[in-house]
Amino acid sequence: MNKIKKGDEVIVRTGKDKGKIGRIIKVVSEGKVLVDGINLVKKTVKANPNNGTNGGIESKEMPIHVSNVGIYNPSVKRADKVGFKTLENGIKVRFFKSTNDVLDV
Repeated sequence: MNKIKKGDEVIVRTGKDKGKIGRIIKVVSEGKVLVDGINLVKKTVKANPNNGTNGGIESKEMPIHVSNVGIYNPSVKRADKVGFKTLENGIKVRFFKSTNDVLDV
């Protein structure tokens, strides 16, 4: 079980987007994630009349390293550490270490 999953709300800790909050779109590889609206770059796109796409410049999210983001805890309004524990019924869940609130239900 990973500490960061698709759909988690994260806050950027370092870099040009420091302090911004977004949702994880995709876990690209073991150490990289795509976050919605974070680490945007301009890419040129070639026109393809067969698909009906126009050429030009578009903004695209690029992967950001997992160490540069932290899971956002809305109750304390900042990044928080994540731990694992097993509930009474045997289910393994993630929880915030500062408040002991469970992330997974």
